[in-house]
Amino acid sequence: MPAPLAAALLPLALLAAAAPVSVTEADFDPATAFVPPSAISHAPDLVPYGSHVRVVVDRSLPGRTVLTVSLAGVAAGHEFPVHLHTGRCGADPAASGPHYQDVVDPVSPSTDPAYANGRNELRLALRTDGRGEGTAAAAVAWRPRPGEARSLVLHAGEPAGAHGAADRVACVNLDDPDGAQAADAAR
Repeated sequence: MPAPLAAALLPLALLAAAAPVSVTEADFDPATAFVPPSAISHAPDLVPYGSHVRVVVDRSLPGRTVLTVSLAGVAAGHEFPVHLHTGRCGADPAASGPHYQDVVDPVSPSTDPAYANGRNELRLALRTDGRGEGTAAAAVAWRPRPGEARSLVLHAGEPAGAHGAADRVACVNLDDPDGAQAADAAR
């Protein structure tokens, strides 16, 4: 009897993998945590261990992506530039790779305004309140290619203290919104 049950549940698993809205929720940990964390802080002075992130990727409208990021317990009165990146988070902040671009700049690093802009990259600025909480959202008229937008990076922003404004201070591994990871795992 287990085989028919598994066969009956397979369409539900496939439907869940292709859901139009994905939510990633995690507490920030050091990259060296015993269990590999979903959210890594590279700068505990701005993103303390145990602070919280919630990322919602909404693809319910055809050809459109809306990204909403909420933070709690991070630096108060701070503005974090936030971008989708191509790599997964790692102990080295650079592991998250470059910004994800809908149309990839053939030159790396991408500095050409024809590619490095808010229409071609999913980016937002998240400002925290006096308690270190904040939410911001941004929308683009495209969907990330399956398996290519693997993380969300918080940059130091302003005021950055000991950090350069572009420094990567935290990273969140994203669930693959188009199910490519689920498909890879099933192979």
